[in-house]
Amino acid sequence: MSSPVRTIALVGIDGSGKTTQARLLAESLAAAGRPARYRQNAGGRAWFGRLAVRFGRRDAEDLLGRRLMLLTESLLRWLAIARTLLRRAVRREVAVMDRFAVCQYASLRAHGAGPAAERRARLAYRFFPRPDVTFFLAVDPAVAQQRIVRRGTDHESMEYLTAADRAYRSMPEFSNFVVIDANRSPEEIRSAIGAALTQAAVPAQRRVRVRTLVLAGVPVVAGAAVLGWQLAESL
Repeated sequence: MSSPVRTIALVGIDGSGKTTQARLLAESLAAAGRPARYRQNAGGRAWFGRLAVRFGRRDAEDLLGRRLMLLTESLLRWLAIARTLLRRAVRREVAVMDRFAVCQYASLRAHGAGPAAERRARLAYRFFPRPDVTFFLAVDPAVAQQRIVRRGTDHESMEYLTAADRAYRSMPEFSNFVVIDANRSPEEIRSAIGAALTQAAVPAQRRVRVRTLVLAGVPVVAGAAVLGWQLAESL
């Protein structure tokens, strides 16, 4: 990995440690004098899950329905990624991203959405450049579930976690992932990620040209149009 790194994504099933490791990596890069910032590209499922509980529902899908929840998740994650990339361009920083587009494709597959839903999602997300490095935190679903139970903020069934792990591994993008054994302690995982980035060159700060900002806005317009079309078809 000798080319300059400007975007790093951490992906994997819930409970794999994405958020913890993304924060640690951003802090480590910043401490080393490299302009880096943690960015979360969440789809809102956890928030809607907490809202569902307040209304006496089981989870986000019980509140909104599976189809509407998947559409909402796709839209919110798309907007989060667009915001992350625009901020990266303006602030001249390395974006350490907690989740990326592939997380949405995996969610669609794991929740049983049809191939057409994934095709539309890919059409909307295709305008975003692929991260320079994508770390897949590989964790046993049983270990992931134990971590989720310990944090006590939400829940996931073994059936879903297993389906999500299978979905990630079935993605065409999987062959380009840097696979990290995430069954270990946070410090061991952090060391493994750091070792994989040892030879990666983080670019020095540079001026952001107007052309860059204009081009960055193209995915926002195009992707919004695709998602709007998907919304019209879904409702």
